[in-house]
Amino acid sequence: MANSYQDAYDMWLAGDKRIGKGLVIPVEDPATGEIFAHCRAASEGDVQEAVALAHAAFKSGVWSRESRHRRADVLDKAATLLEAQLPELIALEVQQTGRAIREMKAQVPSLVRWFKYYASHLRVEERSLLPTTGKLHNFVDRVPLGVVVQITPFNHPLLIAVKKLAPALAAGNSVIVKPSELTPLTTLKLGPILKEAGLPDGIFNVLPGYGESTGKALVQHPLVRKVDVTGGTGAGRAIGAIVGGNLARYTAELGGKAPLIVFDSANLQLAVNGIAFGSFIASGQTCIASTRIIVDNKIFDKLIEALKAKTEFIASRMGSPTNPDSLMGPLISNNQVRNVANLVNEAVNNGLVKVITGGNRMTGESELDGTDFGKGYFYTPTVLVQGGQPRAFFRASAVWRKEIFGPVIVVVGFDTEEEAVELANDSEFGLGAGIWTQDLSQAFRVSEQIDAGITWVNTHHRNDPSSPWGGSKSSSGLGVENGVEAYQAYTTAKSTIINYASAEEALATDDWFRDDSGAVRYG
Repeated sequence: MANSYQDAYDMWLAGDKRIGKGLVIPVEDPATGEIFAHCRAASEGDVQEAVALAHAAFKSGVWSRESRHRRADVLDKAATLLEAQLPELIALEVQQTGRAIREMKAQVPSLVRWFKYYASHLRVEERSLLPTTGKLHNFVDRVPLGVVVQITPFNHPLLIAVKKLAPALAAGNSVIVKPSELTPLTTLKLGPILKEAGLPDGIFNVLPGYGESTGKALVQHPLVRKVDVTGGTGAGRAIGAIVGGNLARYTAELGGKAPLIVFDSANLQLAVNGIAFGSFIASGQTCIASTRIIVDNKIFDKLIEALKAKTEFIASRMGSPTNPDSLMGPLISNNQVRNVANLVNEAVNNGLVKVITGGNRMTGESELDGTDFGKGYFYTPTVLVQGGQPRAFFRASAVWRKEIFGPVIVVVGFDTEEEAVELANDSEFGLGAGIWTQDLSQAFRVSEQIDAGITWVNTHHRNDPSSPWGGSKSSSGLGVENGVEAYQAYTTAKSTIINYASAEEALATDDWFRDDSGAVRYG
């Protein structure tokens, strides 16, 4: 079957393209519904071969025992080469994700920072010398784990791949990436870039495929020493159960339902701009999308009026994702837009919410450029407020509790700071949160009480390679990305203890089985 697609994208394995023996995956343009490429999936046999080759490359020491300065040079070169290919990568990222090109022109160039950050870390990392007792030097090195598997999602294919890849390579591991079957193409483009940068063959591999086949075969392989996944909570728990059986390391960045609190001291327009960005960037398909907007009742009506105007402006400026003037693109698939529509319709029909603006799948032609919305998977940016049902029913509903993964937000009011915090923490998720206030003491006081791994004040979705990124509740995952923490999570500590006492001193103190009852050392 695979041979019938001469233009299909192939796996990247051991420094070269390889034809996968699995199913042929169609890659769809979400803006048009058209299949524009095919990708050959890795079979179970391909997985076995890939892990074996990656493990052999690791054991050879060609990268795992390479000097940290040489590894840093390769990461820096990768950043330079990535920069040179940005136009091609951005165009392909837009086509496979449906993300507006204005978003991708901002996001994709930022990826070079991850390679540069971890290259810098390698050059400045210091070895710990521990305060042990006696004439001993006890130093600690960070050494790589071995073969690591990274499973990446559809919403930020290149960003999330590079976020995981840079610390894993810096640490000296061999990496196998399984990108989303919906958006595998740009991750495959990283293979030739890293090879040209000087990365040895077998150290970076990309195996496209479906989660239930390729993904499962990878995460259950006994030679895999760490799995790092970004995805839904259900999938993350299932993968974690498999990884735990192998006693391998596990990092999971999973679901979110981010609260965003607006206090009455906030600058109203700044807050509305922040809500729009936090909620509608990537068409709401991000784990930290601010989907629960919690607003002081003293400014509730004014904020709703301004937010409605902002949201309707965004809707009026939607068109082809390739149009630089288009403000928001489609959802990733027909299945996703149907899920969003069903959730909103159910909440509206049950009286749980009222629609302020939006709330429907888009049809007809774009006012901006004539794009036929009916061919793609466009959904209007949507603002909902609590309906006539009691708040207890509303807070138990899917629209308040479930990750929607679409451009849909729900706005509720509060009267006191304590109530705002309680509403914000009313979720099984704890990844991101936002606070808008001009009261500095309130910003500190409330941020301390928010149960989230990341809390932004008067901003949203800031993401720097040095800043840890991870959840505080189990449904949002385990471990963190970014920073020194991510690098260390791709290593294990190796403790070396050297006794520098003279031979005479050691003979006097370290003979445990000598023929007298004198004191001997312990520890």
